[in-house]
Amino acid sequence: MLDWQDIQIFLEVARSQRLTDAARRLGLDHSTLSRRTRRFEQKLNTQLFERSTHGYYLTEAGQQLLAHAEEMARHAIEAGESLTDKNHQIGGQIRLGVTEGFGTWVIAPLLSAFCARHPGVTLDLLALPRVVNLSRHEADLAITVERPVSPGLVISRLCDYRLRLYGSRDYLARHGTPQHLPELARHRLIGYVDDLIFSEQLSYLEPLLDPAVVGHPGPHFAMRSTSVTTQHAATLHGAGLAVLPCFMAETSESLVKVLDDEVEVMRQFWITARQEQRRLARVRLLWDFLREALEANRAFLMGEARELMVPAIEA
Repeated sequence: MLDWQDIQIFLEVARSQRLTDAARRLGLDHSTLSRRTRRFEQKLNTQLFERSTHGYYLTEAGQQLLAHAEEMARHAIEAGESLTDKNHQIGGQIRLGVTEGFGTWVIAPLLSAFCARHPGVTLDLLALPRVVNLSRHEADLAITVERPVSPGLVISRLCDYRLRLYGSRDYLARHGTPQHLPELARHRLIGYVDDLIFSEQLSYLEPLLDPAVVGHPGPHFAMRSTSVTTQHAATLHGAGLAVLPCFMAETSESLVKVLDDEVEVMRQFWITARQEQRRLARVRLLWDFLREALEANRAFLMGEARELMVPAIEA
């Protein structure tokens, strides 16, 4: 008979593909996890992983076991959720992946109310300048700027948001305020590192910098960064002009919209979960909470209000 602890270890190594990552998530040291994995293979008399310097990859036998292990894990979670529901107390862990700027400026403040309402839930908020991979079980829920296309996912449009071109009062006092797009040619810009953009939805500046409009050689990039939070900080301190989400820029009196009639970018956020995770009570609860909270903050996301409205703690 298979030991449930061995199955949990196998699943974490299969999902992480790196022993160090799996050990950290399981709360085990690297050497112990390595021994437990080899002992499990010996017990089954089957090699489950191909080991290399790049990580642990499932063999054909490992792939066969993975399907059964995933099913066992799903039943275990659903059993726990069923008992939790009967006690009217939502508990457990939820890992939410979200883009860095949105996670920092909007989601984290909103979640303060969710955490207060549900003290039995532990939230892991992964606010990253990249897309969280649900298929590798990096998170239970993901909020992305592109609509995912992977099969087996539950996907819903979460909210719209607006971006505009901003500059600090200090920068505009020193360099002047452009009145038309061609005038960007003599300004300093702040944007993403082109070859490290994780989504085409973040290529805001490209259509604004058409050589036919701004001429050659075009604007100078004073700074480029993979982090929109870094771009915001650089803009705030007068390094140049940047296209920023209104939910970040409008909270500061020091930032001013530039070319308001000519520069307006609209984007969406999507919320996604694997089907088996979406059925969990705590995940459904967070899913619905986020949808309601963001609907109530539509004006803030569109740059029509300066303050985020955090839901009341009392549900």
